[in-house]
Amino acid sequence: YRQWNRRVNQIANFLHERLGVSKGDRISIYSMNRMEYLDMLFACNKLGAVLQVINWRLTVEELESIIGEVDPAVLVYSVEWIEQINQLRPSLQGVKWFLCLDEVALEGDLSWVIEADHWNETQPDAVELDWEDPWVICYTGGTTGLPKGAILNYRSMTWNSINTVMSWGLRPDDIVPHFMPMFHTGGINVMLLPVVHIGGTTIFCKEFDINQLFDQVEKLGVTFFFGVPAMLLMMIQHPKWESVDLTNVRLVMAGGGNCPKVVYEAFWEKGVEFKGGYGLTEAGPNTFWLPKEEVKSKIGSVGRPLFHVDVKIVSDEGKALGPNKIGELLVRGPHVFGGYWNRPESTEKVMDGNWLHTGDLAKMDEDGCYYIVGRLKDMIKSGGENIYPAEIEDILHSHPGILDVAVIGIPDSKWGEVGCAVVVQKPGAGLSEEELITWMRDNMAHFKVPKSVRFRDQLPMTGATKVDKQMLVQELTKK
Repeated sequence: YRQWNRRVNQIANFLHERLGVSKGDRISIYSMNRMEYLDMLFACNKLGAVLQVINWRLTVEELESIIGEVDPAVLVYSVEWIEQINQLRPSLQGVKWFLCLDEVALEGDLSWVIEADHWNETQPDAVELDWEDPWVICYTGGTTGLPKGAILNYRSMTWNSINTVMSWGLRPDDIVPHFMPMFHTGGINVMLLPVVHIGGTTIFCKEFDINQLFDQVEKLGVTFFFGVPAMLLMMIQHPKWESVDLTNVRLVMAGGGNCPKVVYEAFWEKGVEFKGGYGLTEAGPNTFWLPKEEVKSKIGSVGRPLFHVDVKIVSDEGKALGPNKIGELLVRGPHVFGGYWNRPESTEKVMDGNWLHTGDLAKMDEDGCYYIVGRLKDMIKSGGENIYPAEIEDILHSHPGILDVAVIGIPDSKWGEVGCAVVVQKPGAGLSEEELITWMRDNMAHFKVPKSVRFRDQLPMTGATKVDKQMLVQELTKK
């Protein structure tokens, strides 16, 4: 930690003295996981700068508006994204400095590899910060499916860490592999900051690699890890699963979607405590905890609220509901975000006083344990990624051969849920599933592309003349 602090001081001094970065300035980072990413996160902390974390799975067109909205003074990138940076550059006239984390930088850009040795390791002058000052802008989506920048301020990030350490029982001797992408709240807040807070050990990985995870578990003494259901399914289906030694692992957590019962049972058979969690970018994301003694009797429950977190379930009219009544889940606590960047109207829509409307449907049993049973939003959770049908539908409507379209989520044994596009063609269009999927891959981030396309003469409508997506889900699930 002392060595890491010195690294962070170097980059903080460089940003302030060489690039003129000061409190409130935005820095965008376009990189896969690497040590410099962590350095940049805490350098912003020391300077009071705001770090915008960029989803490298998005297309250049999607990134133009996202980065432009934040108006960063500095754009930090790694060498694998040079081509995209070149495409972005003409539209980002407000960016004063482009900083490459590698030696091979574009002409006119700075290279941190070259600069690093020229900056001292002393602590920068302290900056006066308030709990409500933003630290990170992490993009999510709203009910329209359009991306919005969630402000993760010092209050929300610190309290999520406190809640997690207290309620999950993290310890200084914990050893935790970290392979979640840092552009996601699951990368920053689920385990990284809480483990740093308690002084534990993080094995920081570029990305998820199933063979690497098996090696880390057996050779590096891993005690605790978190993964989305798709990752954990991949693990229990791997040839190494039968022989892997999980003696040191005291807990495994699943999040980012409903986890199949078979995953729970596979870890239990190995003698490892396993449970599911729930959260969202705007609150935590850590919100619940299920005690060990209740896990097997309450499969599918996310448990009870963490320390310093309040939750309630309300009807459409806003009335609090009792046990076993399904309604919208509302969350309150100091871990709730600071609103959406430059979008006060969007913030107002999800906040009711101090209560956050999650848009998720839930119920509570007689013991006070909560279950997430559905979503008010049409959001699809596939392999830990949030996919928004409205955004995909908007792009598909631009196709010259499409008359109408609805995108829905259908169950999938590997990914938890996958997208399906239900399409009404224009007369004579003659579209095929393969052709349309290829077109979508050319026009949107690949992880958003529905895995299948179904054609219909017309879409079913509700009495309110809206597309009846529930009917489509039931119909396609049966098939």
